[in-house]
Amino acid sequence: MDRTKSDQLHTEALSHLVGGVNSPVRAFKSVHGNPIYFEKASGAHVTDVDGNVLVDFVQSWGPLIHGHSHPEIIEAVHEKMLNGTSFGAPHLGEIELAKRVKQRFPHMDKVRFVSSGTEAVMSAVRLARGYTGRDMLVKFEGCYHGHVDSLMVSSGSGLATFGIASSPGIPHDTVATTLICPLDDLEAVEYLFNEHGSEIAAVVIEPLPANNGLLVQRPEFLHGLRTLCDQHGALLIFDEVISGFRFQEGSYGDLCGVTPDLTALGKVIGGGLPVGAYGARSEIMEQLSPLGPVYQAGTLSGNPLAMAAGAKTLDLLSKEAYQHMDRLGALLEERLSAVFEKHGHPMRMVRRESLFWLSPGDGTPAVRADQIPKDAATLYADVHRALLDRGYMLAPSAYEIGFISTSHDESHILGMVEAMDDALSTLEW
Repeated sequence: MDRTKSDQLHTEALSHLVGGVNSPVRAFKSVHGNPIYFEKASGAHVTDVDGNVLVDFVQSWGPLIHGHSHPEIIEAVHEKMLNGTSFGAPHLGEIELAKRVKQRFPHMDKVRFVSSGTEAVMSAVRLARGYTGRDMLVKFEGCYHGHVDSLMVSSGSGLATFGIASSPGIPHDTVATTLICPLDDLEAVEYLFNEHGSEIAAVVIEPLPANNGLLVQRPEFLHGLRTLCDQHGALLIFDEVISGFRFQEGSYGDLCGVTPDLTALGKVIGGGLPVGAYGARSEIMEQLSPLGPVYQAGTLSGNPLAMAAGAKTLDLLSKEAYQHMDRLGALLEERLSAVFEKHGHPMRMVRRESLFWLSPGDGTPAVRADQIPKDAATLYADVHRALLDRGYMLAPSAYEIGFISTSHDESHILGMVEAMDDALSTLEW
């Protein structure tokens, strides 16, 4: 597959953009290649600047649940654009999207829109601290919540510890109030509450961790977090930036029967445009300015184009749409599992409805970050390159997940299975 023009553009980009990209994973470093430059996209396909057409299972990292350039979403955005691209003032579109969000997340009495998932989590954390009058947070190793300073932490030595900054530029004092636990370990969380319960403002978790593989948690673990928060007066924050709207039930929390105090949303909610949101019951949300003392604002919050894209995206998420994606996901899981077994390849597919992860290791699926095999990146890089050469685009990282959209059909699934079968017949591991 010729990528001459992509390589040329990347060389030029290196002179103007840091690493040639605006988000690190796009650099293709972990799969030992150069990034591909896209020119256009439609449905399940992307076309690069060299004219290569790829079946896309990245879908802009999750927002495009209806695929690229869905005509009804494009029309909705275009119609709004004719009336102005940004008002910096209230408008009907904000109300319309908020009503749709509340229908799918009934524990939310009020919603606040922001411009990214990172901003949604950051604001939810500030609100939780303001509401409780406490400073400490509990987060989990293997969960990513955007580049929020207080949550960009990794564990120290021990199972339940104070966090240490995972990036230069984050002051020690910023993460000194963040406590780290392993996933799927309720005893570790209970220990932290016993030690610091009166100081903990919130427990923050992806109920379906999907930024370090797809680490499916037991509902009992999430129920246990709910109980501990209730016992100690802390808030439970679900980061559903990835999992939100991916399930017919609306939220992954609802699927598991666990209601958080605060939920952060992103990706799908904007239909491909920059939108994040967070919401909770009125008692909590009314602590926000202009009603309460907790300040949060944004120039482009509630942007009319983004609100229109989000509203149309949610309108198109019918029962049939969810059934279609789940059916395709089940087919992919069944057929890929057979291919891995046929070739004796140490990889398996982990799936929840339209979200999937090609997980290294053919044993019990990982539920914690420390259970992911050390050779995951090497094993995945070979598979990624082989599939790319055969016309299938997966995330350029062993730890990122794949997304099935309503624009995919059975031919895309079976084509990827055939490509994987062919690839594994040529690879060594």
